[in-house]
Amino acid sequence: MKRLRRCKIVATLGPASSTRETIEALFQAGADVFRINMSHTDHDGLRERVAMIRAIEAEVGRPIAILADLQGPKLRLGTFAAGGVDLAKNATFILDADETPGDAERVHLPHPEILKALKPGDKILIDDGKVRLHVIEAEAQRAVTIVDVAGRVSNRKGVSLPDTEIAVSAMTEKDRADLTAALEARVDWIALSFVQRADDVAEVKKIAGDRALVIAKIEKPQAITRLDEILALSDGLMVARGDLGVEMPLEKVPGLQKRITRGARRLGKPVIVATQMLESMITLPVPTRAEVSDVATAVFDGADAVMLSAESAAGQYPVEAVATMNRIAEEVEKDAIYASFLSAQHAVPEKTAADAIATAAREIADTLDAAAIVAWTFSGSTPLRIARERSSAPLIALTPNQQTARRLVLAWGVHAVITDDARDVDDMTERASRIAREEGFAMHGDRIVIIVGIPFGTPGATNLIRLARI
Repeated sequence: MKRLRRCKIVATLGPASSTRETIEALFQAGADVFRINMSHTDHDGLRERVAMIRAIEAEVGRPIAILADLQGPKLRLGTFAAGGVDLAKNATFILDADETPGDAERVHLPHPEILKALKPGDKILIDDGKVRLHVIEAEAQRAVTIVDVAGRVSNRKGVSLPDTEIAVSAMTEKDRADLTAALEARVDWIALSFVQRADDVAEVKKIAGDRALVIAKIEKPQAITRLDEILALSDGLMVARGDLGVEMPLEKVPGLQKRITRGARRLGKPVIVATQMLESMITLPVPTRAEVSDVATAVFDGADAVMLSAESAAGQYPVEAVATMNRIAEEVEKDAIYASFLSAQHAVPEKTAADAIATAAREIADTLDAAAIVAWTFSGSTPLRIARERSSAPLIALTPNQQTARRLVLAWGVHAVITDDARDVDDMTERASRIAREEGFAMHGDRIVIIVGIPFGTPGATNLIRLARI
């Protein structure tokens, strides 16, 4: 099975998509990657869903990627004696270390690290920003605030801190246990929430080793200020627009989406645009026109993948949501101006052999109108560098490594095929030509561009381009 589009689709699994039949229907509708949200999945559920996906993978004969999304720290208020209170604009309200149930004047904040980090002027957002405060006095045990946006606050409501860097790891004990379970289940990608600094990513990568690649979710202002260093250390990025839109002015999010997308592409690392893409399809069988434009914009920007969250996890129309996203992406990629959008964003190649080969492969394929670029790879680094070029020719990655094939599913335009490593130049050429034809990308008489490293089987040794005619 080959997809007609280059931008990939990530579908989140949940109550609406918990059966093998539904997961298979999501794959057939266009899902390339399945996200398992560890905020709502226990370890037995994780293993069960991974087993279902792998069974479908074996049945359809195509690699399928699995992304485990760690919950991250959840910052919440304590409880109120009356269950909740209404805060008036300009009222004084105290957050403190006292565990006594709160009232209209104060409430317990069960996070001493926050109280230590707050400083006068810092904003505090409660319940996804529905209530907003700012700090006027800060001590180690209490913070005095003024209510800027009035509203009701109640037990255990979430707290966001756009101005405050908290001295806490992006991983909780739950996340560590979830990460271990995900690695044991052999998922392909790990998404890390609450990233504030590159060290957060390094912590997960140290544990994961070579067992899974790590995606940094960009959802906090602190991550934006350190975007380059986070990007350099991560294997991919996710534009988590929901939380980003809570902690930053909404009008800044579209520009940040483009900045993050282009930054990831510049380094040849997959980037996912996520959150509320087809939100109305949670309850309706068709999206709004604005949502269609939103998905289309991400595709025009060259995002590696677009993601469905509640639409496929808990919505009434999970399969229809994937099919709709698939149709939008296909239509965008057929548009006459699509190629010019991608071309305008070409990154300047680094002075490395890998970048030189990738750039040359795109230019040769485009000049000769090649039917496909075929890249032999073990680690997956060569196809990722070629994918960064956004060539008009399909990109087929041939690898003997099943893990590599699954990881590459997330990358823009990559069609991964598992096959034995090439024995010699003749075998390399013959099999690349045959697979390109069998997979439906080339016909008799077509030209293909073949990329390989010599000596064969040596990771990171990409150094040869060969033209072949089918």
